[in-house]
Amino acid sequence: MSQAPTGLLSLRIDLPGGRIGPGKINLLEAIEREGSISGAGRALGMSYKRAWDLVDALNKQLGAPVVAASPGGARGGGATLTEAGRKLVADYRAIERAAQRAAGPRLAALMRRMAP
Repeated sequence: MSQAPTGLLSLRIDLPGGRIGPGKINLLEAIEREGSISGAGRALGMSYKRAWDLVDALNKQLGAPVVAASPGGARGGGATLTEAGRKLVADYRAIERAAQRAAGPRLAALMRRMAP
């Protein structure tokens, strides 16, 4: 017996100094995966400037760098998440999973009431 889809939450967390949501977290995950801010931007379809501006906003909001970047040049640069960046992603994803579990029954009921 198949289970009806329950829908998904899109979580945004308002904190002092700004908002953290799926876009910023996806960017951090892409930086870790791609090894650079520019590569992450390309993978997500955003400019390097936009990606860097989001990283800079997170750095200021958290009061600690979320990305450790090495400058480009002939060999190219790179970037990786700092411990603060990894913890931010882990905390966000844990909150997201908990919210999804808590809202699951209500989302399922809402989906059942939606027109097919």
